[in-house]
Amino acid sequence: MRIKTVMVLFIAFFAIIGANAQSKKYNIHTVAFYNFENLFDTINGPNNDEEWLPNGAQNWTGKKYKQKLHNLAKVLSEIGTSDNPNNSPTFIGGCEIENRGVLEDLIKEPLLINKGYGIIHFDSPDKRGIDVALLYQKKHFKVTSFTNVPLLIYRNQEGKADKKDTEEATDDVIVVDKSADRVYTRDQLLVTGFLDGEEINLIVNHWPSRSGGEKKSSPFREAAGRLNRKIMDSIFELNPNAKIITMGDLNDGSYNKSVKKEIGAKRKKEELKPFDIYNPFEEMFYKGHSTLFYRDAGDIFDQIMVSESLVKKDYSSFQYWKAGIYNKPYLITTSGQYKGYPLRHTMTEIGYSDHFPVFVYLIKEIK
Repeated sequence: MRIKTVMVLFIAFFAIIGANAQSKKYNIHTVAFYNFENLFDTINGPNNDEEWLPNGAQNWTGKKYKQKLHNLAKVLSEIGTSDNPNNSPTFIGGCEIENRGVLEDLIKEPLLINKGYGIIHFDSPDKRGIDVALLYQKKHFKVTSFTNVPLLIYRNQEGKADKKDTEEATDDVIVVDKSADRVYTRDQLLVTGFLDGEEINLIVNHWPSRSGGEKKSSPFREAAGRLNRKIMDSIFELNPNAKIITMGDLNDGSYNKSVKKEIGAKRKKEELKPFDIYNPFEEMFYKGHSTLFYRDAGDIFDQIMVSESLVKKDYSSFQYWKAGIYNKPYLITTSGQYKGYPLRHTMTEIGYSDHFPVFVYLIKEIK
């Protein structure tokens, strides 16, 4: 399976840049999202981390943990540098994170320590103990508020199983509190602050998995999409011109109901109206690109979407420029059954993740 190098270049912007490249300069910031895939330390905590201990099923030793941190740091330090060569991402949304401690270890890695990353993280009710978080460069982004918004879903919301609907192989198993039939999953993380003096709102997501099958579990992700839209609408009520970025591993494609109906994400810029959300990764999917694979079928579950207020042609303030999937050759399995897939951790090799990271650029004209 051949992986395409992905970079979506938008003609409208190139018309601006091409005609004015000699006379205009732009500030550029990279916004990235990466599923860190089982970023666990080696300490036995209150969560269900027994598999990821030195004597656990993964034989997760200190040496393996340090290699995992090094691998992730390498990727994070490089995302977006093709067009923003002087800096790693200003924002990094992440998921499958055990606790704050692993993030503190990550940003101390030699490739990241001089970037000055801050951390925003909450422990979520997810029974496997995996959370979402936001890393941000403190010199560029000043946080004014942050909160975790719980996703309350229950077993009676499940859809009907489809005999043709095969269950996805995943570590992310849905866990139910039988006393209340509540399905425990990750919160949605909302962070607001000023990016070089301009207010930006970011939401980091890791929606419920497809454990049990896509159709049976779809109502859980549809609920996640409704919650995401509710958060955005509450922001717009306070500020109709608010700039919002929502990102995450959605466990759904850009074409699924959770994204298309519940969020109302649009594939084309021309479709956008005030308060709408633009999803550049939908066009990428239909062009054959992927961030993960299952049974040789690729999809884009990792997505970054932006509000209509970030998709304007006035670059006197920060605006969306373009998006990409970071899938360098060293991130790809080169042989065997999973050739072409993301290079993930196995018992014999400390890889990177079962997902490729995604990113978008924000730009602003320098006057």
